Amino acid sequence: MADENLKYKIGITLIKGIGSNLAKNLIAYLGSVEGVFKEKQKNLAKIPGIGEVLSTEIVSQQVLARAEQEIEFILKNKIQTLYFTDRDYPYRLKECPDSPIMLYTKGNCDLNNGKFVGIVGTRNATETGKENCKKLIAELANAQPNTIIVSGLAYGVDICAHKAALDAGLATIGVIGHGLDRIYPAAHRPTAVKMLQDGVLLTEYLSGTNPDRQNFVQRNRIIAGLCDATVVVESAARGGALITAELANDYNRDVFAFPGRVNDEWSAGCNALIKNNKASLIESADDILRFMSWEKQNSGSLSNIQTALFLDLSDEEQSIVSILRQNPEGIQLNELAIQLEKPISKISSMLLEMEFKGVVKCLPGNLYKIVK
Repeated sequence: MADENLKYKIGITLIKGIGSNLAKNLIAYLGSVEGVFKEKQKNLAKIPGIGEVLSTEIVSQQVLARAEQEIEFILKNKIQTLYFTDRDYPYRLKECPDSPIMLYTKGNCDLNNGKFVGIVGTRNATETGKENCKKLIAELANAQPNTIIVSGLAYGVDICAHKAALDAGLATIGVIGHGLDRIYPAAHRPTAVKMLQDGVLLTEYLSGTNPDRQNFVQRNRIIAGLCDATVVVESAARGGALITAELANDYNRDVFAFPGRVNDEWSAGCNALIKNNKASLIESADDILRFMSWEKQNSGSLSNIQTALFLDLSDEEQSIVSILRQNPEGIQLNELAIQLEKPISKISSMLLEMEFKGVVKCLPGNLYKIVK
């Protein structure tokens, strides 16, 4: 049975003049998304940022009819919907202030489990750029089989990254700038279909949305927000890949770039990122592993984890160990708190004690993992 509030969740994204931030504030102010549409116009008008025009738009409820149409499309095509407060909504993206209220996905991939690496770059990728991209992904697959490659399904570096991920047996996510009723460019449909087996196509846009230029700029924040790290393979002095890198920096995520010759048009953007300390220079996956403190997977880790269980741990600490065993690549503090249904402050204190005992270690970004 469909979520009876789904039309309200979709509807609020359709109100002109209300972006993600204002919508979240409005929902928090009124206690629920349904409450937004049930509130009286005069009360809505008094809410900061709303006023007479937007309050009139909300109470007209014309957007709800369009939302109901979209629900029919969602049910017919088995689309998954993720509301920003849902448990399955990507927690990395949730940390970004401008994250979408709604996401629509098609495919099969846990958006909260694994190492998420964004691969972006020019649509005019050179053969050298493509080789660097393929080699990097193959090396990541060998060192971290739980890596998920995220890109935008566009020409050039994007499609190269998706294909390389499939070849390496990695899940891959295509973040698109239109609805799930089409694939753009159409030439990439065969790859997109293959991606659905272990990956997903993901968008914030409703069916019928055209692949307009501004949508692709907007979707770049999703790529940046979904990922632990973003890699710029090749880029001119200006372009969408640099926008994604800037956004990743704004979100305090790690950014990497392949260097190029000083006169290469399609390396100018990468060289500028490195020169301005907005990206770390990489030549291989080993550089990323070292920067991110991602240890290569090995078969000897299980016995060490089991040894840790014999330490003097409380029941609550054992619960944390149990979750970390299921996530050998590590898990973030806020996700631990969600799974254990306990305040972050308490989980943080327990993790500190466990660090002293040598059971867990903290990595950049509040990521915790079992000591190998």
